[in-house]
Amino acid sequence: MNTRGAVLVANIITGLALGFIVTSIGFGDYAELNRMFTFQDPRMLYAFAGAVGIIVVVFTVVGVRRVPTRIHGGVVPGAVLFGTGWAISGGCPAIPIIQVASGYLPALATIAGVMVGIWLCRWANARFFQLDRGACGL
Repeated sequence: MNTRGAVLVANIITGLALGFIVTSIGFGDYAELNRMFTFQDPRMLYAFAGAVGIIVVVFTVVGVRRVPTRIHGGVVPGAVLFGTGWAISGGCPAIPIIQVASGYLPALATIAGVMVGIWLCRWANARFFQLDRGACGL
């Protein structure tokens, strides 16, 4: 198998494993996420904290270094919109895909909303803001 095919197969296997793990711990369940965002059950917050701790250790061991850059004006409003959408829809943009795969079809509305939001973001940035797209690739 060529390198590109091997990478594709590895990505598919990794994605399926991640989807299984994410679903198993409850990240695909709207009720679980609602309990996390309303601080009724800290279990999911602990899972996030653990994931951040693990990635910090891995980045340190591997030697990943980020060069500090200036934060532009779209970061804070974008973060607020992202968090608000996450709380309303019950998941970050990847979770609705897992929800649909699990049979939760109302997540299709969330996927449509994500797609419309990306289009609106690109349109608004091109027309009004002209913010540096940087690593995000608006």
